[in-house]
Order: sequence, then structure tokens, then C-alpha cells
Amino acid sequence: MPIEITPLTSHIGARLTGIDTRRPLTPAEVEAIDEGMNRYAVLVLPGQDITDEQQLAFTRNFGRLEEGANSTVRNSELRLAPAFADVSNLDKSGEKLARDNKRRMASLGNRLWHSDASFRVVPAKYSILSGRIVTTAGGNTEFADMRAAYDAHDAATKAEIEDLICEHSLIYSRGQLGFTEFLPDERVAMRPVRHRLVRTHPGSGRKSLFLSAHIGTIVDWPQPEAMAFIRDLIEHATQPQFVYAHRWTQHDLVIWDNRATMHRVRRFDDLNIVRDMRRTTTRSDGPTAAQEAA
Repeated sequence: MPIEITPLTSHIGARLTGIDTRRPLTPAEVEAIDEGMNRYAVLVLPGQDITDEQQLAFTRNFGRLEEGANSTVRNSELRLAPAFADVSNLDKSGEKLARDNKRRMASLGNRLWHSDASFRVVPAKYSILSGRIVTTAGGNTEFADMRAAYDAHDAATKAEIEDLICEHSLIYSRGQLGFTEFLPDERVAMRPVRHRLVRTHPGSGRKSLFLSAHIGTIVDWPQPEAMAFIRDLIEHATQPQFVYAHRWTQHDLVIWDNRATMHRVRRFDDLNIVRDMRRTTTRSDGPTAAQEAA
């Protein structure tokens, strides 16, 4: 079957068919996916009924695996291998998480606009999410095009943001949800990292905004002014004309480029409806900015 790519909006997202992710990819197939990502930033591969091992093998075609996504959960409590981000509402025994479960509450951060692993010195490249059990009553995943959002700014704003450096941390995003008490070792692990606000995508050559709920300030700005400005930038970047909303069907495999997008999941009845989603992620090539001296 030939590879076919069908755009889903005028600027972001496309449906890709003709690749079976259950088997090893050819170099031509890897190249086709990379080229599609460079252009559309989000690819939807329907009908990919894969195992965890097959998802890991597929992911390794696109870079080094990002591990430790469930760092707040003890290994003995993990439902999936450490290379997976378990974004389901299930515990290790397969039961739905209770309302006050710590992992469930922490996962509510996925409902904020964010970029995966922006709280790490080397942020994420591709995220690959497999819909094993999906819900059609809510639970859509929305993707905002950070390239189109950058392009839509006027020249004065582009000049103002060109060299700005932001600090990212899980402390900041969790703080928006009321998580404010952290143990000393947690504060060390969540020490803010620095990233450029404007990046140039290595595959497409296009500039994009690097925004995320994990941002807590702009270097050398007063924090209140920085956060008001970041809020304005996020509101601009998530206008409907920049967003693709994916409605899941079972066995969809969705790939997005964190260097060109933000995303969020929409609310669903996770106390009564099972949703089993498994994410693997690859790392970018390196930091986007020099880090503060320890």
C-alpha cells in the first residue's frame, strides 16, 4: 500500500496511511514520517493495533527515548515500563484511579497547554501516543501550531521575543493546579531549566514559539510582568485558527513534534470511563539555551 498523507487543517495535522507500525520500518518510511512531521507537526496513523514492544521499536526510529516520565510514581506502582508515560486513568491492577489518587491529580496538568518535557534541559522531540482504549465523550487532544502563531505576530513583537529566555519547571505548572508543597528533594529534581522562547525548527527552518504551562518566568523580568506576557502569548497561540482537535478512535497512533506544537487533553469522565493511552517520547538533540550555574 502506498504512503498517503492527507492534511487535516490548512496548517497543522495530517492523516498518514500506508505504514504498518507493527513491523520494522524501512528507511523510506522513516523519511516519509519525518518529512510529514516537518510539514504538518502532527500525524495521525489510524488502525495501529500495536503492543508496547512494537511501540517502543517504532519510537526508536526517531531518536533517543525519553524515560522517567512517571518520576512521581514509585517503580513498584508503575503499570507500564519506565519508557512509557502512562496517561491512562488506571492503576497497576487495572482499576480506575480514585478521585484523590496522587497520580490522577498530577495528570490533571495534561489539561493545561504544554510541551512535553520542557522542564528538562534537553526537551522532547516527538511524542507518540497510542490509543488502546479511547473515549468519544470528551478526551479530545488539541494541538496548537507554534509556527503559525509565531508567523502571525507583528514585527515589533517578533523583535521583542527573539532573544528572551524562559524558565520551565514542573513546580510552575503544578502550582497552577494548587500543588504548592514540595519536599526538598522534589525541589532539587524540579529545579527550573532555561529555554529560548523562539526556536528555529531544524527540519523545516521555520521559527516557532516555545510555550508551555511549565514556564514560570522570563529571565531578567519581574515575575508578574513575565507571567502576564506569557499568558498573552499563550492566548494568542491557542486561537482556533491555530488549533487541530483530534477526536480519538481506537488504535489511533498520533505523533506530534514538541518543537513546533503545544497540546492539551480535554476533560472527560475519568472516574467512570476507562481511557488507556500510552505515550513514548524521543529527546531533542540538545539544550535550547545555556543553563544557570548551579
